[in-house]
Amino acid sequence: MDTRQLKTLLAIAETGSFARAAQQVALTPSAVSQQIQALESEIGVSLFNRQSRPPMLTSAGQQMVRAAADLVRAAENAIDAVSGRRIIGTFSIGSVRTSAIGLLPQAISRLVANHPGLRIKLHVGSSDSLMQDVSAGRLDTAMIAEHSVIARELRWSPFIREPLFLIAPPGTPVSDLRTMLVSHPYVRFRSAVPLARLIEAELGRLNLPLVDIAEMDAISSITACVAHGLGVSVVPRVALLDTREAVVAIPFGEPVIHRSIGLIQIQNSPRASLIAKLHGKLAEVSGEYGIARDAQAAAP
Repeated sequence: MDTRQLKTLLAIAETGSFARAAQQVALTPSAVSQQIQALESEIGVSLFNRQSRPPMLTSAGQQMVRAAADLVRAAENAIDAVSGRRIIGTFSIGSVRTSAIGLLPQAISRLVANHPGLRIKLHVGSSDSLMQDVSAGRLDTAMIAEHSVIARELRWSPFIREPLFLIAPPGTPVSDLRTMLVSHPYVRFRSAVPLARLIEAELGRLNLPLVDIAEMDAISSITACVAHGLGVSVVPRVALLDTREAVVAIPFGEPVIHRSIGLIQIQNSPRASLIAKLHGKLAEVSGEYGIARDAQAAAP
């Protein structure tokens, strides 16, 4: 099976037509048709319903597209690993819906600037689904928060360890943490993610009589509520970079609570070098709270 045929099939699935796929893979439309016919002849099934205009993928064609994506990525990864050639191909990255997701585009843009032949595919999902996708090879790496359960075949490498802050509406007089928590309505982060559990654990330890005014499942919504005077809440430091409002912020926790986010990958990943480069870019854009892999190796 020729990987050029598989790449052409993927181009058709992505662009929706043979003609646009021909432009993407730099072939004539007739050459694209010949490649698909050769592929269909080899596997013995029709991949497209040619009675429709434009031709539509059959159920077998849809299955083949999913398989082709895995096969092409595996071939490109293997060639990169053994040849030392210029890094090209598709780099599949996953991420949870975290307030730190804004760091990823910055890191990716710096990575692609150094490797212009690289194509990025980004998928957003839950921690559990991302770990399954990395284990199965559907993703090269994924950005997730520190997790209580990491499969044995996976490696998690933190790139940022940042403090959490209690935030209050602009102009709020600053006092100690406990006074600010009990003196204002509280906007609670209610979500099944490690950050929410981390905040709730510390609030439980402080054992203060909080008065909830709202529950939100997104950090961006919480910062907006606080900025508009609804109450106080707790967010990670990176969330403060994303708000234009001059909210009041003081460190949260006794002592200050931190949260960590890192990249997961399979052990001995064929894309280990590229993942390390992405990790370095993420640590770089994380500023003073970034964690280099060398620092992790040196830690006791």
